[in-house]
Amino acid sequence: MDAENWTYRLQRALPISSRALLLINRHARQGEKRLSEAINCLKQLGFNVVEESIENPKNISELILRYQHEVDLVIVGGGDGTLNAAVDALVEVQLPLGILPLGTANDLARTLGIPNSLNEACKVIAYGDLRRVDLGLVNGKYFFNVASLGLSVKITQRLTKEVKRRWGILAYAATALQVIWESRPFSAEIRINGKSLHVKTVQIAVGNGRYYGGGMAVVHDATIDDQRLDLYSLEIEHWWQIIPLLPAMRQGRHIYRRGVRAIQGQNIEIFTRKPRPINTDGEITTYTPAHFRVVPNALAILVPPFETF
Repeated sequence: MDAENWTYRLQRALPISSRALLLINRHARQGEKRLSEAINCLKQLGFNVVEESIENPKNISELILRYQHEVDLVIVGGGDGTLNAAVDALVEVQLPLGILPLGTANDLARTLGIPNSLNEACKVIAYGDLRRVDLGLVNGKYFFNVASLGLSVKITQRLTKEVKRRWGILAYAATALQVIWESRPFSAEIRINGKSLHVKTVQIAVGNGRYYGGGMAVVHDATIDDQRLDLYSLEIEHWWQIIPLLPAMRQGRHIYRRGVRAIQGQNIEIFTRKPRPINTDGEITTYTPAHFRVVPNALAILVPPFETF
């Protein structure tokens, strides 16, 4: 449905004049310059806005907990890392979430069908539907999109704020090409569905949603409310073997290619010889050994009407 036509709807998912806690990451790619525009847009749509700008995403949880009894919903403006910083507190307080995609990749917004246009994203919050989505959980840390180890961690470590701000989505592709040739396989044990698999891999990704890493799909048919986790493992011997896989990874169809193992489950354990960092929604938050599980219907998010994940 065209966001411009949503205003004909007679009902809103939330009451008119709902009190909204607006948290915008000033360091997100568009955070600082879109702050006043977001406030004005939300006020015009009838929201009573309580604005708290964020200098450090680590402070987001504290603010959500502080205002939990004073607001009807939380609106987060930023990228996937900002949302990842907020997710644990959002689960605790169980307030509805509105998303303003102001980051570089905005993979969660892509999964949910939320438009990148600020005005249209505000209309989703005003006139969209409240849908409950699943979350992934690894070692006690929630994630929306994908948790991974291997290549993606190296990409995360190389992707500075300055690079993302300057090059936008192209920063992901450029950084990926830089680290691929340095990749070396590592050994891991994957326990899933009552089986133990010993693999030699350069990347293991565990997806809850569909998109990650600037628009790549973990699996072509993954949805964020299918109550499953989708794992793939890149089991290649030489760095150049990943190059032919890259186009298929955009559609999530790499799982059918040689050298790619794909499994689905609700509980997954991964063990490595030494602790390896794990990237959740673009942020390094934990290490192996890792226990992953899906948490069904964990959070309510405002999405476009009739959106199919």
